[in-house]
Amino acid sequence: MSHQDRSITRYPGAEVVHDQVASESPLEIRVEGTSVAITMRTPGDDLDLAAGFLLTEGVIDGADDLVALAHIGDPAARDPNTVDCRLAGGVEAHRAELERATRELYATSSCGICGKASIDRLQLRYPPLTRTLVVDPTVLLTLADQVRARQQGHGATGGLHAAALFSPTGELTVLREDVGRHNAVDKVLGHRLRTDRVPVDDAILFTTSRAGFEIIQKARVAGVSAVAAMGAPTTLAVDLACDSGMALYGFVGPTRFNQYSG
Repeated sequence: MSHQDRSITRYPGAEVVHDQVASESPLEIRVEGTSVAITMRTPGDDLDLAAGFLLTEGVIDGADDLVALAHIGDPAARDPNTVDCRLAGGVEAHRAELERATRELYATSSCGICGKASIDRLQLRYPPLTRTLVVDPTVLLTLADQVRARQQGHGATGGLHAAALFSPTGELTVLREDVGRHNAVDKVLGHRLRTDRVPVDDAILFTTSRAGFEIIQKARVAGVSAVAAMGAPTTLAVDLACDSGMALYGFVGPTRFNQYSG
């Protein structure tokens, strides 16, 4: 459930009313019983989130690497909070990727790896994109309104980010919401992975958040060739998009946008 009812006091007037508050709870992602990450997320689309996380952290490259994906624990729980994944070939076949992802997640959370070194390492593992979408400006101007019209969770709470995939002609194909902007991106990319359609080089990735380095890094690993954000990009995000051959658009709304690369 994306939101829950809470009793609040609204000012001015000190009126006691019921309000809808965005749901947030931990999700543990395991690989064959071993915990690899815990993320705070909005419950829902957890399997997409886990699949997208494993893809964008470089543990797996495609649907063939993912044998099974399921919630574990009490099936009667309102919000199951653990997902376990089985990988083709088992843990040993992906040991290096798992160990690298664990190190990099720790380093990122500690601000230990950043700047040009991050881009250099990413480019060594993932060669530049071979396709960049040329997006019609009139299409870009329609994206924000389409997303807002379908953001049921955000409409109820005002507290959820969204990520979506659009065709080059502006057709919305999948939308996911989450309290975490990175989680929302992982959910839509995980949806594509689970339908065996990666790399995502035939779609525009749209996010209601700013376009920070982590968002562009996830898009890069998934093979996304065009990213449109309602918010601003950062310098490192622009650098990575330029080096990757990715089209990057910021401040995308119904009347304007900025193009930073592509």
